[in-house]
Amino acid sequence: MNPIRRLVCWIAMLLVCVFFAEFASAQEFKVGAFEVDITPREAVPMWGYGDRHAALSEGTLDPLKATTVVIQAGRRTMAIVGLDLGRSPQEDSLQRIRSEIKEKAGIEVSFIAGSHTHHGPVLELFDAPGRGRGRFDAAIRYNQQLEKAIIDSILKAHQTMVPAKLGHAGKELIGFNRNRHSKIRPAPVDTRLGVIRLDALESGKNIATIVNFTGHPTNISSDIRQFSADYVGAMRARVGKDTQGIVVFMQGASGDISVDRGSHGDYLGYGEALGNEVLKVYQGIEAKSVQAPSLKFKEDRFTFGSRTDFKNPLVQGVYSVAFFPELVENFVAEYQDGIRPRLTVAVLNKEIGFVGGSGEFFCQHAMRLRERARLEGLFFFGYCNGYHQYFPTIEGTAEGGYGADAQVAPAQIGAGEDLMNQALKWLYQIR
Repeated sequence: MNPIRRLVCWIAMLLVCVFFAEFASAQEFKVGAFEVDITPREAVPMWGYGDRHAALSEGTLDPLKATTVVIQAGRRTMAIVGLDLGRSPQEDSLQRIRSEIKEKAGIEVSFIAGSHTHHGPVLELFDAPGRGRGRFDAAIRYNQQLEKAIIDSILKAHQTMVPAKLGHAGKELIGFNRNRHSKIRPAPVDTRLGVIRLDALESGKNIATIVNFTGHPTNISSDIRQFSADYVGAMRARVGKDTQGIVVFMQGASGDISVDRGSHGDYLGYGEALGNEVLKVYQGIEAKSVQAPSLKFKEDRFTFGSRTDFKNPLVQGVYSVAFFPELVENFVAEYQDGIRPRLTVAVLNKEIGFVGGSGEFFCQHAMRLRERARLEGLFFFGYCNGYHQYFPTIEGTAEGGYGADAQVAPAQIGAGEDLMNQALKWLYQIR
């Protein structure tokens, strides 16, 4: 064979190898999961109840966790992180986390969300004069520790990825939550319990279970200044005992929804009862291999006018009395140019939609979106990729009350509807 012909053959063989490698990569569906402890090691202010003001924590009822699942579908990879915190990390931390996981693992999209437990640490304190430095140095150190822990959880989940199969299902779970806001009867309640099951392709062992449910984790008195995952930790323990996999809880649109413990006892009993319901759904799911894996997504931040003038010294003074000055300084800095929520939308394998919103959305936002999206499965994650207070429906705003008034829902009226309409457009455009 002459040299030119030999060279042509080698090039052809190389192109064939590259083609098949690319084809194989495009067909890969892999999943990994990991869990880390994110309980503060020092006393810090606690998140969620204004009557605590700046009082420091006094130990731990049960540990706080970051639970992570990383999904590779074709050439793209996504991370879903559930945090036993009141909210997701503040903006600077979120950007550093996302930058590092993209650089080190190629993860392009992430849903990093708090469960909204009211027994976690305050995250809105910074290493700056008047914003935390000097008085709350332990909280500033915690923010740095949290950032590293989340990155560690995501990267280790990525390292454990194996070929996987997928299944999902849901049920209407009556009697586990209630609308705490609306005066109309019957009041709207999002009773949807959504479950995603991810099993190893070869062994069939469970890698991770994603649980999506709606209800404020406020089952422990504000007088108790100890860290707790609330009902979420008990639910995860119950489900994990049977599945032997990582359990990731993602809170829904619970701005106006509380849990209804009924006869289930305290937060531990309620969590176990919820876990039993999750297992019923899980056991009915047949996880299947994914024939044509795909992942597409869109994300943006939006700017809405504020119904509250955070620059007004009188307004700042009122907030300082209700909470504490350093916290208010950080809210003022965050909202001085308007309310800027983040919306994240992804579609997995053309059949499962994920929508993350950076705030406390009223339940009808998620319910109406699911109805209009016409997807086999749609999972709404609140408190996700940032935190921008409450987003009531227009009807909820008209009713007024906590969660709907401008003091805690500063974004202009209709902001929630605008975001859900945008999410709906993206869901259809992506598909």
